[in-house]
Amino acid sequence: MSTPDHPLQPLQVSYVDDPRVVKEAATEDYTTHVVPLSWRSNKKSLSMSWYSLVSGMFYLVTAATLAAVVGTVDTLIGIVLACLAFGGLGFIFSSYAAKTGLTVALVSQRLFGASGSIVAPLILAATSIYYAVFESSMIAHAFHAYIGGIDIRIWYAIAVAMNLPLVMGGIRRWMDKYNAALLPVYWGGLILVIVLAATHADTSAWLAHTPEEATSLAAPGWLYAFFIYLGVLVLMMFTMDFARFGKPRDTKVNGVVTFGPVFYFFVYLANGLIGIFIAYSAGLAGGVSSTAIVEFIVTLMGGWGLFLVWVTQARINTANFYVASTNMEALWTRLFRARLPRAWAVLICGAITYLIMLTDVLNYVLVALAWQGAFIASWVGIMLVHILFSSRGDKNGLPEVRPGRLARFTLGSWIWIGSSLLGALLYQFGGPFGATWSTPLTLTLASVLYAAAFKAQTRSAILRRRNDPRDEVDDIWEARIRCHACDHSYIAAEMDRDPSVPGQPPICSACAGLSRRYLNACKHEDATLSFSATEHDHLPV
Repeated sequence: MSTPDHPLQPLQVSYVDDPRVVKEAATEDYTTHVVPLSWRSNKKSLSMSWYSLVSGMFYLVTAATLAAVVGTVDTLIGIVLACLAFGGLGFIFSSYAAKTGLTVALVSQRLFGASGSIVAPLILAATSIYYAVFESSMIAHAFHAYIGGIDIRIWYAIAVAMNLPLVMGGIRRWMDKYNAALLPVYWGGLILVIVLAATHADTSAWLAHTPEEATSLAAPGWLYAFFIYLGVLVLMMFTMDFARFGKPRDTKVNGVVTFGPVFYFFVYLANGLIGIFIAYSAGLAGGVSSTAIVEFIVTLMGGWGLFLVWVTQARINTANFYVASTNMEALWTRLFRARLPRAWAVLICGAITYLIMLTDVLNYVLVALAWQGAFIASWVGIMLVHILFSSRGDKNGLPEVRPGRLARFTLGSWIWIGSSLLGALLYQFGGPFGATWSTPLTLTLASVLYAAAFKAQTRSAILRRRNDPRDEVDDIWEARIRCHACDHSYIAAEMDRDPSVPGQPPICSACAGLSRRYLNACKHEDATLSFSATEHDHLPV
């Protein structure tokens, strides 16, 4: 603490990137730090990394399954609504991420507190791993069906292992180049599948397809289809972790093309039309499944079909494993207060994915995804309200995310947990109504509660602190300050003073989160200042 015997230690400031930090960022991608402007990607590079999510059997199967349940017309209406909703959300979330340079794990600290936010990277890592299980299983089954020869468990291992090296280097090293090369292969392959499928069967009535039997859905068919797509709100969390690499000057282009309506036109509408067409031409109207569509493509095209399936799944798995590993790294740091190199985080995520594939617990995975979907819908609702209500940020146009300046838990954390549990229980025990309406009701409930408690949430979230290094530099985005704990220099936007050390030397956000002494000293300083303020309030006038 600063005293006459221990004056504030002067900052060591520079205006160029620390070469040691740049070397680490080649693999770490500033996972536990604010992304500086010097590490942002151009529009093309960022879009190619993000568009890895365009390809995936999940989108084809979802649309084909919905068409079998509610008909093609209602499915397409639901898809168009989903494109509009997700396109708008994608613009908002990507703009905020580019403005702040924050990951889901970091921004959640502002929403739920330094300790309450730990659930966010846990849920995002788990959800990404579940999607990787799904996509990797498709690759393995395609190879096993076409080539055979070895046990399916070995094909599982091969399917997982093929993706891991591609995400070791982060977004700027491999992902953009790899996905840019394979994107034409994906669309060209699907067009070829359509041409061959059209000659395989009579497809003249595929747009007019209606379900063979009416199903109790607790909503009109088109609304039911829209709600099913709304269950993939985890894409907003993915958006935060990718869009933080966007340059502020590219916000509009990235918001519309990369993360907004144009992206969802391809990922939902284009893929949906293709999925419905393939399922109809394959005669799968009553029994659509991912393996059935994969087998049809391989049967139709032979070895080229196998290659297309591999391209489809390998591209989307780069995104799945990237998000899983970065959030595993953040989670590990928070749980064990020790740094986990990202290469190890990738390997851990790959091992977990493989083990889940071996246990054949897909039914349990689907239940887990449904419960996690409630937490994700609630997170998206709270985050959306926070973005709209705090356009000026807490200080310097940014939300306060430094661990020593935030409470352990906030009012927002209880809103998040409460609304999520209600949504999960509604899904689990609400019958057809709960299964259909749980996601939109959870999203709405969390948004309304957080909006009502926004002012109280802000007061409870931020601690009283002295001596902010942001006030000691002229530009918090350009000035780099050396951290006394790791001896690396990071932008002033994430730096704090450490009151647990005489002279309060500067400390970076990552090191701050690892130090119990720092966190306890910050809490003590807040209590002291709060007590002094209370005493002052009661002085006689």
